[in-house]
Amino acid sequence: MIKLYTVIPCYNEEAVIQETATRLLRKYDQLMADGKIGDGSRIVFVDDGSRDSTWRLVEELHAENPLVTGIKLSRNRGHQNALLAGLMSVRERADAVISMDSDLQDDIDVVDEFLKQYELGCDIVYGVRKERTTDTFFKRFTAETFYKVLRLMGVEVVFNHADYRLMSRRALESLSGFEVVNLYLRGIIPMLGYKSAIVPYTRHERFAGETKYPFKRMAALALQSITSLSVRPIRMVSILGMLISAASLLLLLYIVAGYIMGATVAGWASLGVSIWFLGGLQLLSIGVIGEYVAKTYLETKHRPRYLIEKTLF
Repeated sequence: MIKLYTVIPCYNEEAVIQETATRLLRKYDQLMADGKIGDGSRIVFVDDGSRDSTWRLVEELHAENPLVTGIKLSRNRGHQNALLAGLMSVRERADAVISMDSDLQDDIDVVDEFLKQYELGCDIVYGVRKERTTDTFFKRFTAETFYKVLRLMGVEVVFNHADYRLMSRRALESLSGFEVVNLYLRGIIPMLGYKSAIVPYTRHERFAGETKYPFKRMAALALQSITSLSVRPIRMVSILGMLISAASLLLLLYIVAGYIMGATVAGWASLGVSIWFLGGLQLLSIGVIGEYVAKTYLETKHRPRYLIEKTLF
């Protein structure tokens, strides 16, 4: 039978972790009773440097039931790094690993379909939202725009997929070869190229607590995803520079022709606008290039993406 692990990154999730463990244990009991997963299966909470009692609750849950295990990072490293820490820590222990958030918004009942697709030969199974009716207009608009921009930038992503997925051991071993500091798993995993499937599901409301991904952090993640997986922004800056140079040449020819024909200059407003426009464009271009230089700097340092302080296995 399949040895299934579920990896759940947590950051200040004391309000939901008990209920999450309860529901997952109920699901594991059902899957074991149906003969779909083996006794060596585990639920792994990854504490991403929480400041509340999240880790203490994980230790208590582990003491009550050995199916619940945990990994404690030495400090907060962000959701993507915490998720990677969990995946890499269990990849040699499990046949398949499911990653999900701790807020119970991901539908646990579709795990059966995940396992079915795995048994049919899929190394990666993506959980994809059916709709976004529970989101506000602003969140729905920004999220859908985000996916469209990623595709425009040449990043291969699964539309409306977050980090609810199943990966086989083979896929995880391949993922371990991507030594990327500026991590965006939703863009890296499709690059593995293994056979995959999509399982649609309805995303629920958050069980308790507040989201750990407000708009500011989502915007930072969007910027990281584009600059770590695509070079199109730099190419776009180059193309824009060539277009403006061509436009400047045409304007120069127009001014020379006007001078020859004796036309007078009505004012300098257009000159001022041009200076401000070109100055802003130069600053934007320097900013884009600087972002890539900074990413390259961080990659060359080869600093660890996370440090594990303690494990419960």
